[in-house]
Amino acid sequence: MKYELVVVGALETNCYLVYDEETRACAVIDPGADHEKIISTIADLELKPIVVLNTHGHVDHIGANSDIVEKYAVPLAMHAADTGLLKASDFIELSLLLGARNSPPPDRLLAEGDEIPIGRDSLRVIHTPGHTPGSIGFVHAGVLFSGDTLFCGGVGRTDLPGGSWKDLEQSIRERILTLPEETVVLPGHGPRTTVRQERGSNPSLT
Repeated sequence: MKYELVVVGALETNCYLVYDEETRACAVIDPGADHEKIISTIADLELKPIVVLNTHGHVDHIGANSDIVEKYAVPLAMHAADTGLLKASDFIELSLLLGARNSPPPDRLLAEGDEIPIGRDSLRVIHTPGHTPGSIGFVHAGVLFSGDTLFCGGVGRTDLPGGSWKDLEQSIRERILTLPEETVVLPGHGPRTTVRQERGSNPSLT
């Protein structure tokens, strides 16, 4: 399985196109804005979207859900605990900045351990509450798409509604830092990192 990074919106959200190189089946993770840029990249790579996945429900990660779901007639999947965050109109100033639209409701609710088939491979769901109650990550073959739970040298904020530092720290220590240390972490914003690097030097976790 391969992936392509598309940085979208004023908050520079990392949207990932995760795909099977042979079948071109593709999952679109966190289409937060700039749907035309995402669609153009999908076309350039000749990908075939089969699902939209949200790591969590904040508007900068779900703002282009509707556009991608409608364009490709694919289902949307996320954790049940974040479905109440899907109205971009509840965050009007940020939504206007991002050009975000209200998201459709999810077609599938994801939980710890679920497998999401992508062509010949699949992504495994890990539940990592803290940044939001329904934050999740997706793991496959030494790669973790971590959303806004863990960043290179930082962690997700917990001062927004539903955030919990206790839950976030527990999620990172018990669900992420227990992964093999060579695991590549692809966060919702900023550069990639590894479990080894964050275990040893992340200032929020020392």
